[in-house]
Amino acid sequence: MTNKDLSLIIPGNRVGLLLFHGLGGTPMELRYVAYGVARAGYTVHCPLLAGHGGSVDDVANTTWQDWYTSAEAALQRMRQDCDVVFVGGLSVGAVLALLLAARNPKLVQGTVSYAPIFWLNGWVMPWYARFFNLVHHKWFANKLRFEDADPHGIKDPRVRDLIANALKSADNSVSGIPYTPGGAVLEHRWMVKAFMREAAKVTQPSLVLHPREDDHADINNSEYLQRHLGGRVELVVLDDSYHIITIDRQRQVVVDRTFSFMNQVVAEIDAGKPAVRERSKSARADHHLEARAGRA
Repeated sequence: MTNKDLSLIIPGNRVGLLLFHGLGGTPMELRYVAYGVARAGYTVHCPLLAGHGGSVDDVANTTWQDWYTSAEAALQRMRQDCDVVFVGGLSVGAVLALLLAARNPKLVQGTVSYAPIFWLNGWVMPWYARFFNLVHHKWFANKLRFEDADPHGIKDPRVRDLIANALKSADNSVSGIPYTPGGAVLEHRWMVKAFMREAAKVTQPSLVLHPREDDHADINNSEYLQRHLGGRVELVVLDDSYHIITIDRQRQVVVDRTFSFMNQVVAEIDAGKPAVRERSKSARADHHLEARAGRA
């Protein structure tokens, strides 16, 4: 059973960022980015996906449709407070966000993908991962496991040690589960197939950030988005991070590029939506006042 709701909600103005964590992870891996963006006045939600926050069996017994249902419910909740919504996520969470954008074009105004993963082709992936495509039944897939092996998607040795120690503890609220069951990896593959059929429907502006040295997903995962999304795509290549870019060495770059992208899209929307423009100006003014107060 899920131990507790680890969802992160930071109230702000009427522009929101909805972020999804990775497979087997928790919203903690998005905390730094969430608070970084929230300092600009934006509302940020990082919900706990269905089946997460508890045991390996909890994750193994859910489907990608369960993850999607919880993501869509989070989008509906955010739309109650926000007129403009960006959706994004880390790794598998990025795929989930893109599918949400494809199916809800009127509710989502932009997407942000952090190291999206469609294929298990990073340099740390076990040799048998290449044969996993031969597995088509979940009962058999759950006999396999994908260990969270060193370097745990993190290049920064200090942060890596924190995650490694958390994996050894009984509390998975920080590190997530110690390994990913094969059944969940199979569900991910099925979700990827569903998304690829609808990729061209993502006509909203999209920001994609991917590390060149990604240990879980080669950069060709993000290059796929450049070629197949229906809207404009901005790809940022990071040169000093591994897979979990939201907590690795260039996490502040992730915050800054996310903030700049959101500002740009909001400015474009502002031209046709005066009410949003006034709220955005107010938020930016509040942010500048906060910055001046911090220097005082």
